[in-house]
Amino acid sequence: MITLLQRVSEARVEVDATSIGSIAQGLLVLVGVEADDDESTARGFVDRLLNYRVFADSAGKMNLSLKDIGGGMLLVPQFTLAANTKKGRRPSFTSAAPPRHGQAVFEAMVAYARSVYEGVACGQFGADMQVHLVNDGPVTFILD
Repeated sequence: MITLLQRVSEARVEVDATSIGSIAQGLLVLVGVEADDDESTARGFVDRLLNYRVFADSAGKMNLSLKDIGGGMLLVPQFTLAANTKKGRRPSFTSAAPPRHGQAVFEAMVAYARSVYEGVACGQFGADMQVHLVNDGPVTFILD
């Protein structure tokens, strides 16, 4: 699994010009599911995301997690994160999970996140989504 997390002051995802998920301050997380990922992988990433310290404390240092600030988490499936871009001029998606498997892992991730934390929103697997965000910082990290 590969995730790209962005600290945001707000974010939302739309499908067919309709907002299907939005958060105020928190994390926008783009999620790339790889072929060998499973529900256990998804749970591990959720726990890591909730506790990853990317928010400033009173001294201005990144010492606070999403849980510490009570922010929102917007999970958006993005299979292109699993692309191999090391050769040529076209990405290869051989390491990405097949669609059914990717969807199952992503849905397990969302379900687990919602079971352990309030304020979780999500995009729609396989949909043409428009993601709007205000990146705070900007602060962006890749977790794999």
